[in-house]
Amino acid sequence: MGNDAAHLSLPATSWAVLGMLSFGEELTGNDLKKWADWSIGFFYWSPSVSQVYAELKKLEERGLVASRVVTVDGERGRRLYGITDDGVAALRDWSRDAEVELPVLKHSVMLRLWMGHIAEPDELKKLVLAHIDNLTERARSAAAHGDHSDHEPAWAFSQMSLRWSQRYFDAEIQLARELLDDIDEAARRYRDLVRHDDHGLPIPRDPGFWRRAVDD
Repeated sequence: MGNDAAHLSLPATSWAVLGMLSFGEELTGNDLKKWADWSIGFFYWSPSVSQVYAELKKLEERGLVASRVVTVDGERGRRLYGITDDGVAALRDWSRDAEVELPVLKHSVMLRLWMGHIAEPDELKKLVLAHIDNLTERARSAAAHGDHSDHEPAWAFSQMSLRWSQRYFDAEIQLARELLDDIDEAARRYRDLVRHDDHGLPIPRDPGFWRRAVDD
């Protein structure tokens, strides 16, 4: 098939679904949802079932996946999706040729800390401690899923990605713990140097400074 720019323009979520079909099994949309939560959900995407089926429809229209309905006596038919030869070629092209992009970070905890001037330091610390609890559970789950991947040699690279996810969460836990001291230092500086209006919001020392800062 070669490098098809039209296929390369697909969103990364499409490639994630196609990638899950590259392990040699036909799967239902529900199967793909469960597997995504079990694996790539640690580092990329935990989709809804509707999102999975939307991606499958798009991929089938492009001829990158094919589906068939399998009926077992007494049971409702199941639609299974499998990757096509064109799908394998497109996936290899994307993996090799797509530009390397910076990960998109949408860190809701840091967003709330960024506006920490509207909260009390103790409230911010509770937020960080809850974040650490969440990360600890994610690290534990990633480690367990990595251990379970030993059973299937075809998942060697999946297991590698799960091990990376565990290390990522461990590193994030360390960064979060350092924030506990950082909050005290930021609160001290804010308390000692900032004047406030009637609403308790900061009065800028140099109004409009941000415009010059973002232009530098």
